[in-house]
This record gives sequence, structure tokens and C-alpha cells, in this order.
Amino acid sequence: MADISYIQEGRASTFRQQLGLAAKLALPAILAQLSSIIMQYIDASMVGRLGTDPAAAIGLVSTSLWLFWGTCSAITMGFSVLVSHRVGAKDYAGARDILRQSITATVIFSLVITAIGIAISGSLPRWLGGDESINHMASNYFMIFVMALPMLSLNYLAGGMLRCAGNMKIPSLLNIMMCVLDVVFNYLLIFETRQVSVGSLSFTMPGAGLGVTGAALGTVLAEIVTACTMLNYLCRHEKGLALRGTTGSFRPVKSLIFKALRISAPMAIEHAVICGAQVMITVIVAPLGAVAIAANAFAITAESLCYMPGYGIGDAATTLVGQSHGANNPHLVRRYGYITVGLGMFVMTVMGVILYVTAPWMMELMTPVEEIATLGADMLRIEAWAEPMFAASIVAYGVFVGMGDTIVPACMNFGSIWFVRVPLAAWLASYYSGGEPSAAGLKGVWVAMAVELTFRGSIFLIRLIRGRWSR
Repeated sequence: MADISYIQEGRASTFRQQLGLAAKLALPAILAQLSSIIMQYIDASMVGRLGTDPAAAIGLVSTSLWLFWGTCSAITMGFSVLVSHRVGAKDYAGARDILRQSITATVIFSLVITAIGIAISGSLPRWLGGDESINHMASNYFMIFVMALPMLSLNYLAGGMLRCAGNMKIPSLLNIMMCVLDVVFNYLLIFETRQVSVGSLSFTMPGAGLGVTGAALGTVLAEIVTACTMLNYLCRHEKGLALRGTTGSFRPVKSLIFKALRISAPMAIEHAVICGAQVMITVIVAPLGAVAIAANAFAITAESLCYMPGYGIGDAATTLVGQSHGANNPHLVRRYGYITVGLGMFVMTVMGVILYVTAPWMMELMTPVEEIATLGADMLRIEAWAEPMFAASIVAYGVFVGMGDTIVPACMNFGSIWFVRVPLAAWLASYYSGGEPSAAGLKGVWVAMAVELTFRGSIFLIRLIRGRWSR
């Protein structure tokens, strides 16, 4: 099987070797993405045991958190792509210079975003149309996460650097560790001290009984431990990128920052407008009631098990295309573009079938409330039909990012979600609820989502096949 050195050294490889390398890089990335989603699934399941209001509180602000997380993640991607180009050209000294400056820039940017998040945390649930019974819980949950953004951003940066250098194994293992830590911390922080029985053995399990606040603290603690470990490995042990024993300045250079921002800024703006649209969807869902809010949040988490493999393959596509571009091999750039998109569509089609079949069981694991579980399962079966084309948009986006081509894909994502999903969701929510706010309107929101994802995948495929992006 070919390895990443085939690209860097310009050696010839067969289609079978290229497919094998794509799968080899994608598998750890998929496992990392799945571990992250399993963590969210466990969080949602634990909070779901507390009742409808705690679940609705988290669901109310979840899309706003994605906005803050994703903006920080997008900013780090510009530096990671530049590192993949330097590694592809075997310029490791240049890659280390980018790494040093990226650490400083990431900390500064994330502190600014954190300050904004803290300033709006008290008013955000009210702006989103939340009920007073859940607004305080939602506000606390949101503020805890945004206060941890500097460390989370460094986690994104370190993981992205390792993946773009071709190291998928360490980020995957550390994300699995984060999942385990999250379970432990949440179990201790969410629930009160209680008696636990395992067979004939009974013992007292300590607990803080913090509920929704405990869910936020548990996840944040797990991510901080992971960030410290990931950054330590990158800076001390990663071949070609380790800073130990090397010299250089951490002070950002204007020309490099602008070059990274040319890649990152469209991604960050695109993520912001997409999450803005998702926040607008939350505003559409909020009047439908606490059951609809909770079912929507749980269904989004459950569906993530399907599309996160696509993001893992998209990460592999960014690495392969980025290093092929750095090695000045346009033929290989196109080959890996087509191979990774095809692989992503195949995997997510299989996951879509699994989602459709297991939807009721997945929702029952997350909540004991039958009304929420039934409604959420119906939404998952609507979404399952869109998974193949959703895969096309996710992985093709990763391909374009590997080339540093982010402006046009960002505009495509923006236009699709704002001009197709949002207006269609508003109309169909009203149509299915009969003009009066009710949980039945949630079906319209998810039908709109499935239609929009199919449309988005189609336009990304057309752009990929036309091939201009590779030139």
C-alpha cells in the first residue's frame, strides 16, 4: 500500500494504492469524528434522563455554540492548509515557522471570540425565543463552553496540524480518550450521589448533581485535557513539526497571517452565515414547544453519527489534495478529489440505510420521553434520504480546502442554506402545523433540510467534475 511519502517524493502509484491511501488516512479521521459524536450522544442521553426542560435548554443554544466553535476551527484551518503545502514540498523549517505563528494568532483570536460570547450569554436564550423556564440553564451552559474556547481552539489547531502532516493516528486516539473522559466527568458532575447496583454488588456513586451545568463542565474538562495532550505531542514529538530543539519567533508576520486569512476568512464567514441560518432554524423551531426543541436537538445529535464519517473523509481529502498540490502534481490532485468524494458518498449511503432502520432505537437511547423519541425518529427517517448528497458536499468541500480554494465553496454553502433551507423551513413548518405552532411543524423543518442538502450536494458535484478548482 502507498503511504504519504509517495506524494512528497513524486513516486508513481496505482489507483488501488491511491484508494488504499485515502482509506488509510480516512479511517482514523472517521474514528475521531465518530468518537466526538458518541461523546455528544452520551451527553444528550445523560441530560435526556433529567427531563424535557434540561434537554430543551441545551438544544436551544447548541446551534449558537456551533457558530462559536466553528468560527475558531475555521480560523485554524488556514494555517493547517499552509502547513500541508509546506510538508508536501518537504519544507519542514517553513512548516514550523507557520506553526509557531499560528499558536499566537489562534490564542489572540479565540480570546476575542470568548469575550463576545460572555457578553451575550445572558441575553442569548431570550433572543432565540426560549421559555423562561429553560433560559437560565441554557445561558449557563453556553457561557461555560465559550469560556473554554481558547483551549478548544488550540485543540482544533493541534489536531488540524497533525492531520495535514499525514498523522491521523494520534488525533484519533486522543479523541477517543476525550470521549472516555467525557463519560467519566459527566457521570460524576451531572447526577447526584446515588446507590448503584451491579449484579449482587451495591455501592455509593458520588455525584455533584449539577445537571445541565455539569454536562457543560464535564465536556469542557475532557476537551481541555485532550487539548493539552495534543499540543504537547505536536510541539515535542511530531516528526518535521516538533518545535523542541528548534528556534524561531512566535510573533505573527503580516504576510503569513494574510495568506492564512485568505484561506480561513471565507471559511469562517461561511461557517458564521451557515450557523446564523441554523440559529434562524432554531428560532423557527422554538415556538413549536419544548417537545419539538428537544426532539430536534436529539435528532441532530443522532444524525451526526451518519455524517461525521463524511467529515473524517473530508479531512483525509484535505491532506491528500493539499500535499499533492504542494508536490506540484495536478493529476494526483484531481485523482484524490474524485476518489475521496466517491468513498464518502459510498460510506454515508450505507450509514443512511442504517440510520433509517435504527432511528427509533437510537432516539429511545437518548430520551425516555416517548413523545420526544417518536417525533425524533420520524425526523431521522426523513433525513436519511439526503445522506449520499450530503456526503458529496462535505468531502468535495474538503477537496477544495486542500487547494486553498475556499471563496467559491463558501458562497455555494451560503446560498444553499439561506436561499433554500431557511425560507423552505419557515413555509413548511407553518404548512405541517396548520398555521398554529405545534410539534407537527418540525416535520416541515426536516423536509426542508433534506431538500437543501440534496441540492447542495448536486452543485458541489458539478463543480468537482468540471475541474476548474484543480487549476
